[in-house]
Amino acid sequence: MPCDVDGLHSGAVTYGHRFHHQGPITLGHAGDYAAKLRAAHVIVDQEERRAIIRDGAEKAAAAAGLTLVPDEGLVIENAGLTEWPVPLLGRFDPDFLSVPEEVIQLTARVNQKYFICRDAQGKLANAFVCTANIAAHDGGAAIVAGNEKVLAARLSDARFFYETDLKVPLEKQAEKLKDIVFHEKLGTLAERVERIAKLARSLVETGVISGASGEDAERAARLSKADLVTGMVGEFPELQGLMGGYYAAAQGEKPEVAAAVRDHYKPVGQGDDVPSAPLSVAVSLAEKLDTLTQFFAADMQPTGSKDPFALRRAALAVIRLLVENGIRYSVSANNGLLEFFVDRLKVQQREAGVRHDLIDAVIALGGEDDLVRLLARVKALQSFVTTEDGTNLLAAYKRAANILKAAPEAQAAVAPADLGPAESALQAALDAAAPKAATAIEREQFEAAMAALASLRAPIDGFFDAVMVNDEDPTKRAFRLGLLVRFRDAVHRVADFSKIEG
Repeated sequence: MPCDVDGLHSGAVTYGHRFHHQGPITLGHAGDYAAKLRAAHVIVDQEERRAIIRDGAEKAAAAAGLTLVPDEGLVIENAGLTEWPVPLLGRFDPDFLSVPEEVIQLTARVNQKYFICRDAQGKLANAFVCTANIAAHDGGAAIVAGNEKVLAARLSDARFFYETDLKVPLEKQAEKLKDIVFHEKLGTLAERVERIAKLARSLVETGVISGASGEDAERAARLSKADLVTGMVGEFPELQGLMGGYYAAAQGEKPEVAAAVRDHYKPVGQGDDVPSAPLSVAVSLAEKLDTLTQFFAADMQPTGSKDPFALRRAALAVIRLLVENGIRYSVSANNGLLEFFVDRLKVQQREAGVRHDLIDAVIALGGEDDLVRLLARVKALQSFVTTEDGTNLLAAYKRAANILKAAPEAQAAVAPADLGPAESALQAALDAAAPKAATAIEREQFEAAMAALASLRAPIDGFFDAVMVNDEDPTKRAFRLGLLVRFRDAVHRVADFSKIEG
C-alpha cells in the first residue's frame, strides 16, 4: 500500500541483520516476509526469539553445571532487544559474592539484562547469561569478555555502596530522616517513624500480638526506614527494607529485629509472602495502620480509581496480616476505617469464593469490627445457606419479613388459649434455638449457631403451612406475628438475612 508517514515512503524493500547480511531485501508478497528475513538472520516471530533465549540460557547454564534462575520478564525484554539471539555464559569474580545476592541479581538484571545462575547447592553462582545479537566467529568469546568487564565495573560500584553503608550504623542513618518530608500534611519521615515505633510497641504490649518484646518492636520500627538514605537504596530503590535487614544483621542487631526491618513492607502485593514472626508482624502492621489512619485523618482517602497513596493496597495488606496470622484487632478503632476495610475484604474474598452479600449480612448487624471473627462468621454462614435447610430457612425468613413489614408494631404476645400444634411447635423451637444461637455466637462457635438456626427450619415451614398469620381474631394474629418477630430476631443473632441474595 503506497503511503507517506513523516517523509518516509512505503515500499517492498527492507533490510536484514546489520552484521550478518548486507544490502536490501525485496519482498514479492507478504508470505515472503518471515522466510526472507530469517535468511538474513532476523527472526520475526517474537515467541520464537523468546524460546531461543529461554532454552539457550538454560542450556548454557546447564553446560557449566549450574541452574538458571527463571526470569520470564527478562526473556521478554531480551527478545525485544535482539533479532538473532544467542545466549552466552560469562563469569564474574567470586569475591563479589560477599555482596547480598539480591544486589548482584538487580545489578545484573536491571543494568545489564543478564540472567543469574545457582550452583548445585542452590547458592548464587559467580556466573551470568547474557544475550548476544550475533553469532560470532569466535563462539562469542570476545562478547563474553566485554560483558564480564562491564558487569565487574557494575558490581564494583555495588560493593562500594554496600561496604560504605555498612560503616554507618542504621541508628545514625535514621537521624537523616528528619530532613525528608513524608507528606506536607503528615510531617517528616522521622515523625512517621516515631508514630510507627509507638504503635508497634503498643500492639505488642496490649497483647494484640504475642510472642514479641515491646522494646524490640520499637527498636525495629525505629530502624525500619533508615536504609532509605543509604547509597545502595539510592541506587536500587526496590531494595528498601531488604538492605535495612542486611545492615541491621551485620551491625549486631538481634536476628528478629533485623528480620522485622527486612520484612516491614510486606506483603506488598497479592503474591507476596505475609510475615509470620511476631516482631515482623507488629512492625509491618504498625507501618500500614499508620499509613491508613494518617491519610484518612487528613481526608485524603481514595476516590474512584484514584489511589495515589496506595491506601487500598495497604488495607489489603492489613487484612492479610490479621487473617493469615489470626490476629484479633478492632479495625473500627482507627478513624472510621471499618467500611473501607470491608470493601477491600469483599474484593479479596471474592477471589476466594466468599460471597459479598454474606459479608454485608454479618456487617449489617453492627458491632463486628474484628476481621478474623467476621470471616469466621461469614464462612460458617456461607456453608449453611448452601444447604437445603439454609435455603428453605432463608425463604421462610423473607416470607416472615414481608409479613412484618405490614405490621411494624408487632412484638412477642401472650399465647391464646386454643394454641394450635404448629404454633406450639414453633414456640418450643424458638425457646430452644434462640438462646443456643446467642450463646454460640458469644463463644464464637459459629457452626453451632447455624445448627441452632437449622432446627427452626421444619417448625417455621409447618407454621406457614398450618396457620393464617393475619387471623381475624386479634389475639391469635398478635401471637402469630409475635412468633415471627421472635423468629426474625433469632435469625438476626447470626446475620441480617435481608441482605442475603436469593
